[in-house]
Parts: sequence; C-alpha cells; structure tokens
Amino acid sequence: MHRNLEECVLLNRFRLSRIVGHLAFWGLLALTVVLSLLPTEQLPGSLMFWDKAQHALGFAALAMLGQWAYPQDALRMRVGLLLLGAGIEYVQALTGWRQGDWLDWLADAFGIAMAAGAMAVWMRWRSKAFFTGTVES
Repeated sequence: MHRNLEECVLLNRFRLSRIVGHLAFWGLLALTVVLSLLPTEQLPGSLMFWDKAQHALGFAALAMLGQWAYPQDALRMRVGLLLLGAGIEYVQALTGWRQGDWLDWLADAFGIAMAAGAMAVWMRWRSKAFFTGTVES
C-alpha cells in the first residue's frame, strides 16, 4: 500500500510538472509574439538592450521551456520555434513600425541551439548522477 501511495504522488507530481511546463511555454510564446509586434515606443525601457541578445535569450528560454513541456517532441518544437522566428520577422516587415531582419532570425536560431546544447549537457549529467546515486530523483 505504501509503495502505491508513493507511485501516486510521483505520478501526480509528474503531471503537475507537465501542466506547469505547458502553461509556461505557451505563455512565454504568446508574450514573445506580442512584444515582437508592438511598436518599439510601447515596449518597456528595461527591454531595450542589444537586439540580437534579446532574440537569442528569448528563443533560448522558449526552447528550454519547450523541452521541459514537450520532451518527446523536442526536435519538432525546435523546428516550430525556427518557423515562428521567421514568421515574426516576416510580419514585422509588413507592419510599418517594425522591420524584419534575417540576422534577428539567426539570433533566434543561435538561442535555440544554445538551449539544445545546454539541455543535452544537463540531461546527460542528470542521467549519470541518477545512475551513480549522486543526486536524488
């Protein structure tokens, strides 16, 4: 009986983690799209730093949250983020108050690649630590 209770708690914790991951990913994605299409005069001053760094950091965060929310579809999620970045640049070019820039899209891709590398290192470390018993899971 005790073992079943532990399994139930772990399963519920896993389900909650997935729900939180999905909400965080889709929330950040929506915020990214909105902020990317607003006129720059309407953006908070704290967001006004090097444009390419904004793109790389924003898409790295999206890719990391996406990996957490959709670990079984990580490659598809990354391709989707690349397409989203291209779509944002295209729409920005059409707005009249923003301009699309393929270098921004490259910065998006760089952020996605950084996140993929960081997540691969973390997952490898985590699995080694799990199997050697150095980290509680």
